[in-house]
Amino acid sequence: MQTIIKKPVITEKATKLSEVSNRFTFEVDRNSNKIEIKNAIEKMYGVHVTDVHTLNYGGGVSSVKYTNKGIVEQKSKQWKKAVVTIADGETIDLFNNY
Repeated sequence: MQTIIKKPVITEKATKLSEVSNRFTFEVDRNSNKIEIKNAIEKMYGVHVTDVHTLNYGGGVSSVKYTNKGIVEQKSKQWKKAVVTIADGETIDLFNNY
């Protein structure tokens, strides 16, 4: 079985979202859908998920290098982010679980 939730995304924007609007951000498997993400979060943290938003990143050309063999292009890493809304009154403590 594949791991759906890879790691939480802890940035300034994600932390503010969790404090203000009870939304938490995770890096998830690229092939997972919203229902699988919802079930994995509910099972892992024991909370009730009300909404899931997903975003796909990467895949484009990230850098061009000029070498003696010609121009070399590199693709950026492809990854998927899920922003999960938790029911009112519940929370996830990301800093003590990892």
